[in-house]
Parts: sequence; structure tokens; C-alpha cells
Amino acid sequence: MYAIIKTGGKQYRVREGATIFVEKLESEVDAAVVFDEVLAVGSEGNLKIGTPVVEGAKVTGKVIAQGKEKKILVFKYKAKSNYRRRQGHRQPFTKVVIEKIEG
Repeated sequence: MYAIIKTGGKQYRVREGATIFVEKLESEVDAAVVFDEVLAVGSEGNLKIGTPVVEGAKVTGKVIAQGKEKKILVFKYKAKSNYRRRQGHRQPFTKVVIEKIEG
């Protein structure tokens, strides 16, 4: 069984037991998190697609860790005007393991 969920402006295809990295959620480590925006739920030969969400479907997960991605460099440059700006960015994430798919 699998589901397609929406969180943080992105869509993820998840299965029970899968580990995903999502945009930062305001949850503590080892806390349960429920994803209510389930766009589709599928199993072998059976697929329910929502309009836009599947009614009564939810995906339950557990927060494993909070962290930050590797640093990326943002470099702005304009030719012939001596304009250079260098900035670093580390995107925060939440690591979630999917425990249960209902729907």
C-alpha cells in the first residue's frame, strides 16, 4: 500500500516503513505527526484519487530527527560594476518514518 501526501509545498510518494526528508515541521523528536493532505491512496490494483484530497485518509508518521542540509553557496555577480555577494544557506529538514497509512 502506498500514498501520495502533500507537505511543505511538495508531494511525496510514501509506503509504510519508509523514511522521508520533508520541509521543517514544528514537532519534537519521537513525536507523532499526521499528514491529512493525502492526494491518492493505492494498493495492488486499487487506486483512490482525491479531488483534491481523499476523504478520511491520513498518514501517520514519527519524527526521527531535525537537522540541516549541507551548505550551499549563493553567489551574486554583476559584470563591470564590481558587485559580488557571497552567502551561504542551510535548509532545515525533518526526518520522518511512515508508520501507518489509512484510507
